[in-house]
Amino acid sequence: MDGTAIDRFEASRGRLASLAYRLLGSAADAEDAVQDTFLRWQAADRERVEVPEAWLTKVVTHVCLDRLRSAQARHERAAGAWLPEPLLEGDPMLGPADTFEQRESVSLAVLTLLERLSPAERAVYVLREAFSYSHAEIAGILGITESASQQHVHRARIRVAAERRRGGEADSASVRRVVEEFLAAATSGRTERLVALLTDDVTVVSDGAGLGKRLLRYRTRERVASYVRAGFKPTPAKRRLAGGSPAMHIAWVNGSPAVLAVVDGRVVGAVAFEVSDGKVAFLRGIAAAHRLSRLNEAWRHHEPDAPVISAW
Repeated sequence: MDGTAIDRFEASRGRLASLAYRLLGSAADAEDAVQDTFLRWQAADRERVEVPEAWLTKVVTHVCLDRLRSAQARHERAAGAWLPEPLLEGDPMLGPADTFEQRESVSLAVLTLLERLSPAERAVYVLREAFSYSHAEIAGILGITESASQQHVHRARIRVAAERRRGGEADSASVRRVVEEFLAAATSGRTERLVALLTDDVTVVSDGAGLGKRLLRYRTRERVASYVRAGFKPTPAKRRLAGGSPAMHIAWVNGSPAVLAVVDGRVVGAVAFEVSDGKVAFLRGIAAAHRLSRLNEAWRHHEPDAPVISAW
């Protein structure tokens, strides 16, 4: 393949990766999908490709749809073991962030909600909301009618809006203060203050450091507070599992605040927060190594703020 063809692909790589990540919720799977697309680009009769960007978008979308429809993907998601992979602020795979809709479409909350859509609905929603494709363009990418594209995005918007917390974007400084208060309460034994920082319908989802086959879920303020207190209580066993005594940093992942546990420059755990009206509404605990690999890669090149807890 000549250099011009490679250059054309590389010019689209970032956008393709961002699209694939939104469709698949996994950075590793997105990278694989982009590589598959590159191999198909190599094998294509490129002289017959009138608009390379459109051709590549169509191919990567269909590669992702095939993955979403695969037996392995259906089994993992149905088994309740799936969580989106968090990405550190500034990661180019997060893609376009000019509008609220674009930023929201890559949040962990919306990536999770997209799991409840059909693959076609998910593709139309992402192409329309995150990348502003017209229904005519989407119809060409997916091989459907414009009317079908409109119906898919309408259903997707209704389903996502019915379950997500709306209210616009909160001030980052005030959200950070809530996370700092939460962390102080969780690590100090102030149970009453911890409960007061939680919404009535607060939920925790955790991968249990990848030690179990299913995700852990807790609801109600009292149960969540109990789980959080136990989770943030340091023990020798936890330190052995982490490989040392972590420092706790506040960072931003997928547009939301998160507490990252870091040992010797390596992120060993992340707790991502959804904050609503000054209270914590949702927590996602992620510690399985395969879900943190790209975040770790980005962290090595990141200049973090001072830790809020220097040695846990």
